[in-house]
Amino acid sequence: MSARRVVIEADGGSRGNPGPAAYGAVLRDADTGAVLAEDGSTIGRATNNVAEYSGLIAGLRLAQEFAPEAVVEARMDSKLVVEQMSGRWKIKHPDMRPLAAEATRLAPPGTTYTWIPRGDNAHADRLVNEALDGVREGVTSPEPSDDEDSLIEEIESPAAAAEGDRPATVQSQARGWSAGGGATTTLILVRHGVTAHTLEKRFSGGLASANPALSDEGRDQVRATAEWLAPLADRVGAVIASPVRRTRESADIVAEVLGKQVEVEPGFAEMEFGIWDGLTFAEVAEQHPDALKQWLGSLDAAPEGGESFRVVQERVLAGLRRVLEAHAGETVVVVSHVTPIKTLVGHAVDAPLDSVFRMELTPASVTVVSFFSSGDEDEPRPSLRLYNALPPHRDAFSDPSAW
Repeated sequence: MSARRVVIEADGGSRGNPGPAAYGAVLRDADTGAVLAEDGSTIGRATNNVAEYSGLIAGLRLAQEFAPEAVVEARMDSKLVVEQMSGRWKIKHPDMRPLAAEATRLAPPGTTYTWIPRGDNAHADRLVNEALDGVREGVTSPEPSDDEDSLIEEIESPAAAAEGDRPATVQSQARGWSAGGGATTTLILVRHGVTAHTLEKRFSGGLASANPALSDEGRDQVRATAEWLAPLADRVGAVIASPVRRTRESADIVAEVLGKQVEVEPGFAEMEFGIWDGLTFAEVAEQHPDALKQWLGSLDAAPEGGESFRVVQERVLAGLRRVLEAHAGETVVVVSHVTPIKTLVGHAVDAPLDSVFRMELTPASVTVVSFFSSGDEDEPRPSLRLYNALPPHRDAFSDPSAW
């Protein structure tokens, strides 16, 4: 018997934006939740928005083929597509207009469009990444079954993960993080939330600093990030924190949400700024102009009573080795600071240490680095999987109309 009401779950993603792109679409019986059909296909080089619209179009085609008489609801985590198809936002970009017109043509009368959080769109997101990983291509219709998971066997792809491709969401990466062929250890790096020093743009160092606490805003930021990571809780082996107050407070929030205990790794503490601690950049430039110039020009220079970038690098990488040894093959959340996280990223992509000056890292952001070990290498091979990601409601790039 044909479904009377169906739900389309659609998504799209581009690794590079623009870059290699694909879409995923799932057609479900709205009354039973059973999967009627799904489509995960590549579309060449495109932007995220084009891929998302392509996912919606693919879902509408599935509805036309497998449930031609049904009432349709389309659910997506793209606010842009949902708002434009609902008629509440204008379609300004010329690339979007023909796609929206095709979706309108395919949609039966009465079709509704609903925005859902990314975590609720995991099935369609998985299809996107399966297509990009070369695991699947095209439409699949299942035999009657109680299984509502992906219609093809979920295949791990360590090779694709090692290439450093960025999946569409944080949660979707977990599939590749536990790949076979050797131990894969993944660090989900979370920067602490804001403090009074953060907002005032003051130097704020490690254990020898004034050690400011999180502000109320900082606590809210970290909780939002922790809740964004919550779908990964069963895959996280530990929450590891720098011993500095603001990171310990942030880690406590993350650990509470994920149901884990906090471990401390001193190697991931922030750089010590010595006599500059608590000063703004302008104040340091006024009071210590020669020392600041030297610090900006040499990775071996340090503020009086502080650390150089080279010393911090040695300390951070020593902490990394300890974590990789203690948590080999696990996924762990590491709550740390700007300088240690940038140092780890530079290490992962084999960039020179002064690359830390060319990176921006937002409070309570998420960066992901995996380390792949085949057993016959001296050190695990790192791969940057995600950088400076934020929950959708904090991400300035989640609403292209605001660009």
